[in-house]
Amino acid sequence: MKENYDTFFDELIKHEGGFTDDERDPGNQRGDGHGNRGSTNLGVTAIVWAAWTGKPAPIEVMKQLTKDDIKPMYKAKYWDAVQGDHLPSGVDISVADFGVNAGPSRAAKRLQRVVMATQDGKIGPKTLSMVFNMEPATLLDKYAEARESYYRSLKTFEIYGRGWLRRNDEVLEKAKSLMQ
Repeated sequence: MKENYDTFFDELIKHEGGFTDDERDPGNQRGDGHGNRGSTNLGVTAIVWAAWTGKPAPIEVMKQLTKDDIKPMYKAKYWDAVQGDHLPSGVDISVADFGVNAGPSRAAKRLQRVVMATQDGKIGPKTLSMVFNMEPATLLDKYAEARESYYRSLKTFEIYGRGWLRRNDEVLEKAKSLMQ
């Protein structure tokens, strides 16, 4: 079985960057248990980190996160959730990356729409079969179009859209470089 998780993680961190505390970001939800606005570090929101660890995630905790801290969380919550190890090389990182942005279920549904599978948000044997029956470069192009359509539909597109589109293009380029 192939293993592209490290490649996905490296690409993800390149796009997610470090600590932010942007009031305009709806992803910055509370994670400290005290009603304070949350923060994000290495792409992990305070609320996600609090849920993962089972402990409050105030700003002081969020600022201290390291790549080693978060790597197992990204594998379990995003890579494994979209069956990354079972998707073709390239498709795996594209779907997992979108899962981080939009949620694993939405990422799976967009993939299912592209391959014309039942859109149930769970990648199983039928979806995988349809994925492997589609030409990888075509699938990746159509998936990138689906990502872009989603980003453009968001009310925060005017604020973050250029970055999302750049990320989508860079992930597509990286994904195509991994195709076998």
